Amino acid sequence: MTSINLADRAVDLGEWAKATPNSAEVFAKAVRTWLEDTLTGTFDGLKGRGGPGSEHEFFAERLEWDRHLAAGGWTCIGWPPEHGGRGATLEQRIIFHREYARANAPARVNHLGEELLGPTLIAYGTEEQKKRFLPGIVDVTELWSQGYSEPGAGSDLAGVSTNARVEDGKWIINGQKIWTSLAHVAQWVFVIARTEKGSTRHAGLSFLLVPLDQPGVTVRPIQQLTGTSEFNEVFFDDAVTDADLIVGEPGDGWKVAMGLLQFERGVSTLGQQVGFARELENLTEVARTNGAVDDPELSSRLARADIGLKVMRAHAQRTLDGDVTSQAGAASVSKLLWANWHRDLGELAMDVVGAPALIGPDATAEGQPNDIADPEHVELDEWQRLYLFTRADTIYGGSNEVQRNIIAERVLGLPREAR
Repeated sequence: MTSINLADRAVDLGEWAKATPNSAEVFAKAVRTWLEDTLTGTFDGLKGRGGPGSEHEFFAERLEWDRHLAAGGWTCIGWPPEHGGRGATLEQRIIFHREYARANAPARVNHLGEELLGPTLIAYGTEEQKKRFLPGIVDVTELWSQGYSEPGAGSDLAGVSTNARVEDGKWIINGQKIWTSLAHVAQWVFVIARTEKGSTRHAGLSFLLVPLDQPGVTVRPIQQLTGTSEFNEVFFDDAVTDADLIVGEPGDGWKVAMGLLQFERGVSTLGQQVGFARELENLTEVARTNGAVDDPELSSRLARADIGLKVMRAHAQRTLDGDVTSQAGAASVSKLLWANWHRDLGELAMDVVGAPALIGPDATAEGQPNDIADPEHVELDEWQRLYLFTRADTIYGGSNEVQRNIIAERVLGLPREAR
């Protein structure tokens, strides 16, 4: 695919932004119409594909879909036009994510670059870094992964031990990262490494941009309960990256990493909630069909799930509108709300479906092996996949315990947890 010229695109989208009436209805219709016109033909078969627990589905095709979005000017819409974005307002960005979810469009393959690294580089990166990396994110020619967690420092990012030192104009990196989403399909990884010898906790960390295709990097996929391998462990054995591929100053890694996490829990979470609503609607329909809705307890749990979804939506909107004194605390509350809600929905799905939830497809059906000893070949239905994948919702991206500590210490001013 020919790389998109950001200078030309900036002019085109800048003019588009001026010409488009500042109307939510007009913008929503523009997004909806574009999706209806283009999510057809070969792309039509991608609807609903690639979600949690199904990241392996049609990856190459979804990559082409992302590039199709880029050609239409629908990637990185919240970025400034000079960086290839549309300069979309907060309201417009929310509308886009909602319409995208309502269209049941396929899961994006470029989330880590578009929603996390890109905004971080715009906020903290050098001009040279922006020129080098932003175009590849906008046109989806370079994919990124996130090198944060480690075997000895899962949700405790300040406990990382992966280290890096400068030699002959290069960072030399040694250590191991784990739960590295999509590293097996990415070209780059942003890494938190300890660059000051003898430093501890938040001090002495740096944020490095590291190429994955090199002899010093080994990527090993980790098979999940769902049988898929979104996560990986990544080993750095004298891996290298250029000395200028550090975001912020040496030792500023904690500040940059925390800034990135705020972007992670931003506007796209509202689109996520549209997906949650669809899951709840589909599950409610199952309950009506199989009679589970007549069970008072299950009916009550379905109603509580609906209320919980409305609470999440209200909290997200209030946070994005700036009606919260601590953004760090708001992000942690948001993570607690959606992670626990989604995990509970997975459990509710098992109870609504009943005994059939424990049974896989016909093991004798052609092309449907169902040997539990070989999870890679176990075929799961949508509710089984939902249940298994959501077991991790309260762990990844910061565990429940870590989120509660952040709220207690940074928002409520309570004493730090004893270590």
